[in-house]
Amino acid sequence: IVGISPDWNSIHGKLRLFERGNGDDWSPSGPAVAVLFGKTGLAWGSGIAGQDQPGLRKEERDGRAPAGIFRIGRIYTYDAQLPPGSDYPFHQVTSADAWVDDVASPNYNRFVSIDDPGHPPPWFEKEKMRHNDFAYRWLVEIRHNSDPPVPGNGSAIFFHIRRGVNRPTAGCTTMAESDLVRLIKWLRAPRHPCYVLLPEDEYRKNWQTWSLPPADKILNE
Repeated sequence: IVGISPDWNSIHGKLRLFERGNGDDWSPSGPAVAVLFGKTGLAWGSGIAGQDQPGLRKEERDGRAPAGIFRIGRIYTYDAQLPPGSDYPFHQVTSADAWVDDVASPNYNRFVSIDDPGHPPPWFEKEKMRHNDFAYRWLVEIRHNSDPPVPGNGSAIFFHIRRGVNRPTAGCTTMAESDLVRLIKWLRAPRHPCYVLLPEDEYRKNWQTWSLPPADKILNE
């Protein structure tokens, strides 16, 4: 999954899916689609690659989407099933589920479930996942700052449905619902899907070192 922004401070970008077999070249899967990033742009995150790069680092509540390469975790959904044709690990979100963004919590940047949703702890209301909010119908986990989480380096990073064509996020990557559904139906765990998010200049510098799809396939469309 390749996300590209024009520069570090952009809120708009494009996203495209690529596949390859062992020893094969990268092949695109479908057209590029419009996406939105953090309200203040991008900053280097912590994942498979990018955490050692010089420059601005992702921090909690900085309004920036993490740049680098990241594994894809589970899908979290309000629905009992994923869209037809999907085959990927998922969890149906309940009224007991939360994603912790409190930097002082031992569960920072982790999914948790409380024992008694009828009597939740004080912190739960702010961090619960079940809001009956259309934008969170499907959350696809982007595993930034996950192995292990470092307090303050950013939390709760997902793909989800956009709220509008010009509504940036607090750090997630959002898109039209139809595009997110296509991504979900495309995901297969045995293929080890990853997300690379980079500004154009950084993609040009790093695509060969990181064995990414060639820059001309991404940037010259």
